[in-house]
Amino acid sequence: LEDGKFCWPAITDGVVRLSAAQLQALLEGLDWRRVHDARETRAPVAAS
Repeated sequence: LEDGKFCWPAITDGVVRLSAAQLQALLEGLDWRRVHDARETRAPVAAS
C-alpha cells in the first residue's frame, strides 16, 4: 500500500475466494499470493 499499489484477488462468479491465512495477509497489507497452505510432513521412519 505504501508503494501506491494494491493487488486484489480475482473475482470469479461474483465471489472472491481466499483462505483464512490469505485474508489475514491481505488485511495486514502483505502479498496474499505468497501465502500457501501448510505442507504435511511425515515423521521420519527409524532404520531397522
